[in-house]
Amino acid sequence: MVVTEIEQFAEIRTRARAYLCFLLQRYIPNYVPDPNLDNIVNALKILKKELPQAEAFYVLDKTGTQIIDAISNNPEYRKGKGINRSMRAYYYRAVREKRCVLTDPYPSLLSHELTVTASYPVYNEKKQLVFIICVDVSLRSILKMFHPSSIDSIFGHFTKYTYALFTFALLLVAILLFVKGLMSVMVKGFELYNLDIKEIFESTILITLSLAIFDLVKTLFEEEVLGYHKKREAHDIHKTMIRFLGSIVIALSIEALMLVFKFAIIGPEKIVYAVYLVGAVTLLLFGLSFYLKSIGQREEEE
Repeated sequence: MVVTEIEQFAEIRTRARAYLCFLLQRYIPNYVPDPNLDNIVNALKILKKELPQAEAFYVLDKTGTQIIDAISNNPEYRKGKGINRSMRAYYYRAVREKRCVLTDPYPSLLSHELTVTASYPVYNEKKQLVFIICVDVSLRSILKMFHPSSIDSIFGHFTKYTYALFTFALLLVAILLFVKGLMSVMVKGFELYNLDIKEIFESTILITLSLAIFDLVKTLFEEEVLGYHKKREAHDIHKTMIRFLGSIVIALSIEALMLVFKFAIIGPEKIVYAVYLVGAVTLLLFGLSFYLKSIGQREEEE
């Protein structure tokens, strides 16, 4: 699920940064005559209650050394004083950009899970860097806060289980169609002296529809349940749709051919209905061709 979570974080990064930086600026004023560490620590303790999702709060000096043990609801995280963090992105980005920043997800040394850090540089009245305030929030927690449809939210779990039920039901349908088509071929297909063309055509239709449904099940399960390639390239999405529609067109074409033979033998006056079906299949092919051409032009423009 890591790839999906990182993609979801990219969607909400701007909002997350704005909110976390707003909280830091609200509780810790900047450009004051003499920034006091004790006042900052007291402000972080208050902020810890307002932001319980945060893993840890800590302060770095201007050289990147942590000067207090981390403030956290988890006693195991209350450590780190004296560690040099000057090589961490949350330090050098805040120093370079001279503003509150939010890092990319990275493995945390505290929780050993993917974490993002908001870092807020504090300057004195002479615009000299004094402290850097850091807030660690796990990637999953920040997704729950800002991405209501993430895989770890309540709605995300509900959606995932719903898609799992639908894919399971569709898989059963695909299996039943395949078994029915295969049994028909096994029973009727080997009777060479009493070969029923209608049965062979019907078996082909069933197996073709089974393949189309199975391909749809595979796509739904991978993307909506497992969370793989949630944001695939456009041509991959088009490829899945084309394969599904192509299978439907093939099945309808076989059905039309079967009706032509059937009505030619038992009721020539009804062959017009087969012609209507052939016309519908032709329109589907024209529509599919137009769709392929339009997406091809769009990809060339991009």
